[in-house]
Amino acid sequence: MEKIYHYLDLATDKIVFYIPKIILAAFILWLGLKIIKNIVNFTNGILKKYNFTQDIIPFIISLVDISFKVGLFLLIATILGADLTGIIAVLAAVGFAIGMALQGSLGNFASGILILSLKPFKTFDWILIDDYYGKVEEIGIFSTKIITIDENTIIVPNSHITDTIITNFSEIGTRRVEVLIPTPYTESFPRVKKLIFDAMKDIPEILKEPKPLIEIDNFDTHNVIIAVRPYTTPDHYWIAVRKTRAMIKKLYHENGIKIAYVEGYQLGDIAE
Repeated sequence: MEKIYHYLDLATDKIVFYIPKIILAAFILWLGLKIIKNIVNFTNGILKKYNFTQDIIPFIISLVDISFKVGLFLLIATILGADLTGIIAVLAAVGFAIGMALQGSLGNFASGILILSLKPFKTFDWILIDDYYGKVEEIGIFSTKIITIDENTIIVPNSHITDTIITNFSEIGTRRVEVLIPTPYTESFPRVKKLIFDAMKDIPEILKEPKPLIEIDNFDTHNVIIAVRPYTTPDHYWIAVRKTRAMIKKLYHENGIKIAYVEGYQLGDIAE
């Protein structure tokens, strides 16, 4: 009986000792979750106000939510008397090991955050990365998906994108086509220019503004190099290129104008 009374006394002491802490921990948990919810909503509003993309907002919200909740539960564990020294040491060791194992992935992750935040390009933009040209299909946290003009899918690691030069053809909203035509000196440039200018009006992909440029690009030994430079939208670029080439070939044929072959220049040479 003495042992029973002894254990009852110990249990009573523990209950009396822990009940205030449990009540305090429960109150802090309730209050902390409400505060975290408000912080998450506030963060969400700030991100939308500064036009962060929908690709990154859910990720940042989740990161904020998880970080504050982990901190809240550690605080509650401290209030209940848990020794956090060992837990923190284990978490630090695990975090270090994961970081070492995922160095490449973490670099891609950080680069993905930069791309989504700074927006050097956005979804559906036409871009050139190294020798890869295509339309941006998806911007992910770790990689970016590009669809090339021949319908191939290219997955580019985000760390590579932030370490190289990017050409964004959609940023301005227009793109210039360039076709170089070796034309005999015997032909009248004003006549050829007018014929080409009038014919380009029938190509719907060619923009009226800015106006197409038709000018002498260079002088060869036996020919003058005429440059035809109309403007189009990035989405219609390759259609405009092909239709401009076909139009020039047909126009020269119908008007008896020769297209000479000159080394280094061929009909349809395109300046990217």
